[in-house]
Amino acid sequence: MTVLSLLSLLFLAAFSSLASANSDYHESLVLQPLPQSALLASFNFQSNDSQTSFHERHFRYFPRALGQILRHANTKELHLRFTTGRWDAESWGPRPWNGTKEGGTGVELWAWIDAVDDEAAFAKWITLAQSLSGLFCASLNFIDSTRTTRPVASFEPTGTHAISDNLHLLHGTLPGEVVCTENLTPFLKLLPCKGKAGVASLLDGHKLFDASWQSMSVDVRPICTQTGECVVQIDQSVDIVLDIDRSKRPRDNPIPRPVPNEQLVCDTSKPYHSDDTCYPLESTSEKSWGMSEIFGRSISGSCPLTEGSTDGTVCLRVPHEREVLTTEGAVESKKPDGYTRCFTLESSTPFDLTIPEQETTTQVPLEESVLRAERTIVGHGQERGGMRIIFDNPSDTHPVDFIYFETLPWFLRPYVHTLQATITGRDGLRRQVPASQFIKETFYRPAIDRERGTQLELALSVPAASTVTLTYDFEKAILRYTEYPPDANRGFNVAPAVIKLSPADGGGASHPIYIRTTSLLLPLPTPDFSMPYNVIILTSTVIALAFGSIFNLLVRRFVTAEEASAMRAQTLKSRLSGKLIALRDRVKGKTAKTE
Repeated sequence: MTVLSLLSLLFLAAFSSLASANSDYHESLVLQPLPQSALLASFNFQSNDSQTSFHERHFRYFPRALGQILRHANTKELHLRFTTGRWDAESWGPRPWNGTKEGGTGVELWAWIDAVDDEAAFAKWITLAQSLSGLFCASLNFIDSTRTTRPVASFEPTGTHAISDNLHLLHGTLPGEVVCTENLTPFLKLLPCKGKAGVASLLDGHKLFDASWQSMSVDVRPICTQTGECVVQIDQSVDIVLDIDRSKRPRDNPIPRPVPNEQLVCDTSKPYHSDDTCYPLESTSEKSWGMSEIFGRSISGSCPLTEGSTDGTVCLRVPHEREVLTTEGAVESKKPDGYTRCFTLESSTPFDLTIPEQETTTQVPLEESVLRAERTIVGHGQERGGMRIIFDNPSDTHPVDFIYFETLPWFLRPYVHTLQATITGRDGLRRQVPASQFIKETFYRPAIDRERGTQLELALSVPAASTVTLTYDFEKAILRYTEYPPDANRGFNVAPAVIKLSPADGGGASHPIYIRTTSLLLPLPTPDFSMPYNVIILTSTVIALAFGSIFNLLVRRFVTAEEASAMRAQTLKSRLSGKLIALRDRVKGKTAKTE
């Protein structure tokens, strides 16, 4: 059994069967140290509500706020992702959950909606996106027709749906969305214990969003067992990769400090070794770390709703010979794989876990990724460019078949006829071959300006021990003045591509493997936005000068110098007479008061 299969079994062990479960709410935390001082923490929360549809008024474990939204939008299955950072597959190995709970950079949303036709489904889709935008404090209301696609083969429903349902799949992304604490707070409010107890009490925005990579997911689907019992299941997950050294720094002094000279471990065999020159030696022991050091707090007991569950709540993947210290009351059980141990928590006792520094002889093996993918924008200039996608198959014996799905904004116009392929073997020989040799099927939906983007789905096959590079050219459109964002010179975000590998090519996994590339930044021809303000200022100055001159000519009276002197004398005489009259009236008034 491969390590990837063990990981899949570990992650799915706590939620194996709804019929045999003693509780309708399950939560788990899996901790796994990774190379380069990294730690993978996978949180999972699963609630099963006995209601068979969202039209029922009763909500026990399922959050009412989300259920009312899904009922109003006729949504049968929902998948929502919040992701930041980049997963380093070369150092960290396969993605958690085989990538099924991972989204592209930013926000990704897809759902199956029950509607009579495509227009009705799109209207419900807009209602769903706008409602989720308010619930999760995200910009999902910006998902319009230009950011919406209808995938054909990249996504499959994971729930049990009736044959009579007329389901429509819609998919939307916001690659420029910034995920922060205001998205974590509504996420925790959907949990039964609201993050006050259980493993959710470890989730702190300061630690979560300081990670090298993090992903939050919400999945809602109907599940029916073989006995005919149907439930509505909500599955929430948080996966983060923390830097151990960075997380252990105190919050009031997070600036890294150099290691003191007396604590340096130097290689004295180097010829340049001296008092002021040191070549550091790699430590042969694993660094010590504790849960309260990494997350800044310990687990506040178990959630009361998980009582009756026999599976361990916290699992740690380290060799069994390593020493692990825990608080009293936790029940430890070791798995037969030699690397996994799980702890069952007490309901009212805080739980903490510490691994002291010790010499290591074995490491948890990390399996190599089934496929490595990279996508970049090439070319130069403001008018045209190109896209380059690299697929690397590390296997020496088996080819890899997968579905490649990408969405492009309408202002990026690809030339599909320029699609070319280049294959490179392990011998380093590079040759250009027709793209049809690797592409089995193609689905292409061209863009319509300001209405929809480009959708491209390819069924590809990469031979063993080979690297296939696909390239095609595109043209950049010129936007209207009002369509540029305030940070137009930064560039425009292009959504990551989605790669779906079938279970047969997933190294023994029972579910498809998903890989997402990084998002791209597309520079577009950008006008000089300061020019309109310069024109406005110049025009206003000219108008002010012209208006002032014309107004001066209209209201001013032109007379000769003699007339002006006479008028000036007459004006002085009038002022003197007026003052005399005023003085006379004042004297008469005082005399009248005296009499």
